[in-house]
Amino acid sequence: QVHLVESGGGPVQAGGSLRLSCAAAGFTVSSAYMGWFRQSPGKEREGVACIRLSGAASYADSVKGRFTISRDNAKNSLTLQMNNLEPDDTAVYYCARYAVYTCTLDGRNINNWGQGTQVTVSS
Repeated sequence: QVHLVESGGGPVQAGGSLRLSCAAAGFTVSSAYMGWFRQSPGKEREGVACIRLSGAASYADSVKGRFTISRDNAKNSLTLQMNNLEPDDTAVYYCARYAVYTCTLDGRNINNWGQGTQVTVSS
């Protein structure tokens, strides 16, 4: 069975950094398009980043230049390095496995989701 388990979330001050991890089981991360999404209370889910098989990545404009998505193939995991965090980054962050080889951020092409990890950025 496919499982995705996020970790690394927590409280952080504005301007700080966090590194989120997503441990995968039941498939090989290197063979799938992978992504990170987030959701704040009362707001719709927002696509943050996605990574293609080549390693090329797409980012939401709101995080471009601050966040970096990558794979750790040795650990079969996905990471999200978040720098210069802002209060608006506060959300539950979810990793996802794409159902198809496309890197859109609308959340409509996902076949597996993790449980999420909370990131809280204080001003």
